[in-house]
Amino acid sequence: MVDITHKNNTLRIATAQAIVKVGSVATIQAIQNGTVPKGDVFEMSRAAGLLAIKKTPGILPDCHPLPIEFGGIKYEIEKLEIKIFCTIKTIYKTGVEVEAMHGASVVALNIYDMLKPIDKQVEIWNIRLLEKKGGKSDYKAKGASISAAVIVCSDSISQGQKEDRAGKAIIANLESHGVQISEYSIIPDEVDQIQEKVKSHVKNQTQLIIFTGGTGLSPRDQTPEAILPLLERRIPGMEEAIRSYGQNRTNYSMLSRSVAGTIGDSLILALPGSTNGAKESMQAIFPAALHIFDIFKGARHS
Repeated sequence: MVDITHKNNTLRIATAQAIVKVGSVATIQAIQNGTVPKGDVFEMSRAAGLLAIKKTPGILPDCHPLPIEFGGIKYEIEKLEIKIFCTIKTIYKTGVEVEAMHGASVVALNIYDMLKPIDKQVEIWNIRLLEKKGGKSDYKAKGASISAAVIVCSDSISQGQKEDRAGKAIIANLESHGVQISEYSIIPDEVDQIQEKVKSHVKNQTQLIIFTGGTGLSPRDQTPEAILPLLERRIPGMEEAIRSYGQNRTNYSMLSRSVAGTIGDSLILALPGSTNGAKESMQAIFPAALHIFDIFKGARHS
């Protein structure tokens, strides 16, 4: 199965449709009047669909087992067509489109099975996904008009003793969301240089300013101390999200002092300097963090 350990739990919703076409009005009337020999067509098919939803990962090898927190089956009759709508909801790391389509298809198949003794012209049509919500599909193209600066704070890297991987991991994440990189630089763990970078980019209206490194507890880790006095507003929820996400992957995340805040219309982040720490911090808050620029834009035009 595809690795989804890097994803966040979000509300995921999918609705799928299937259509069963019958051969005569008499068949529709038999369903509505409850005279189909095999029983209540809609209720038995609803039960079959709900069972199918739960068993999807046991049938399709690449589907992840996930908590189904809502499964709904609805019907609409239009002339000789029975439209089936299957809606699934979960709060999890991956979507439920396949579960919804599987549910709709089994409902249709069960209707076919119950009607075939009285109607030899029953057909199943058009099993398809109607709608999905949740996950990264909700944030398409958010970063297209955003510029970002990525600054690595490290004495050893600035002196050429080590190679930067954390900054490059951050850039890769940003580029995957369409964000344009205006600067990538490496500086030592010096308060005045960190503050100068913040002030320069705010003045140049860089929208996203990300520092990596200097958020630990060694004597030279000074990035939070440099940035905090300059911030106009902290964003505690982003800081909590970063630590919570990391804590689920390593207990050492509790020792990080990541910072998130704003100055004007610029978002400033101070993230861990380890490659995994930087990568996981970005996974924790992006692409959702890009919504802040929609908020800024709305405030300017209100």
